[in-house]
Amino acid sequence: MLTATGVEKSFGELRVLRGLDLSVQSGEMLSIVGSSGAGKTTLLHILGALDQPDKGEVAFHGRRIDRLRPAEMAQFRNQHIGFVFQFHHLLPEFTALENICIPTWIAGNSGKRIEKQAMELMERLSIAGRADHKPNALSGGEQQRVAVARALINGAELILADEPTGNLDSSNAQSLHELFRELRAQFNRTFIIVTHNSELALLSDRVLHLKDGNWVDA
Repeated sequence: MLTATGVEKSFGELRVLRGLDLSVQSGEMLSIVGSSGAGKTTLLHILGALDQPDKGEVAFHGRRIDRLRPAEMAQFRNQHIGFVFQFHHLLPEFTALENICIPTWIAGNSGKRIEKQAMELMERLSIAGRADHKPNALSGGEQQRVAVARALINGAELILADEPTGNLDSSNAQSLHELFRELRAQFNRTFIIVTHNSELALLSDRVLHLKDGNWVDA
C-alpha cells in the first residue's frame, strides 16, 4: 500500500530523517517507537502528505505523493488518510457528532446520511450517548474516540496515529490500542502508530525503532 524510499528531511542544519526506507502492507498495523526527537512525527507527516521530503520518494498504491502540489495534497489526505493526534484537535464550538462529520463536509458531502454514518461510528465506539456534547464536556478517552471516528468517517484506507495514547491513563491507553486492532479487523484499515509506549506497541503486527532519523534494532 505505502512505500517510502530514501526519505530525508532537515530543518535548517538539523537532519531529522536520514534516508529512510519503509514498506507497509494493506491491512497491517505498524508501530514506530523512539524517543522524542527521533523523527517519528516528521516521518508520519511525510507519509500522510502533510509535508514533503527533501529527498526520496513516497508512494501510495504506486502513486507518487511526494510530488503533489498543496491543493492536491489536501485532496489526497481528505480522501485516503485519517489522522489521530495526541491532543485530539477537536473544534470546541462543535458537538462530538459535528466534529466527526467535518471531513465529509470538507469533501462537499452533508445531510442526514452523513449524520447517520457518524452516529453508527459513535455507536461502534461506545460514545453514541455523547453525540450532542461539546469537547469540553467529554473525558479524554471520549475525546480520543471522537477523533478516531473522525479519522474513519471518509473511509480512509490508512490511519496515522501520532502518540494517540499520550494523554490517556493506562486503562484508556490499553483500550484504545485494542480498539485499533478491532477496527483493523472490522473495516480492513491500515494503521501506522507512533508511540513512546513500547509495551502497547507490541500489540501491533510489527514494531520499528527509530533513533536519530535511522531505523535501529530494538
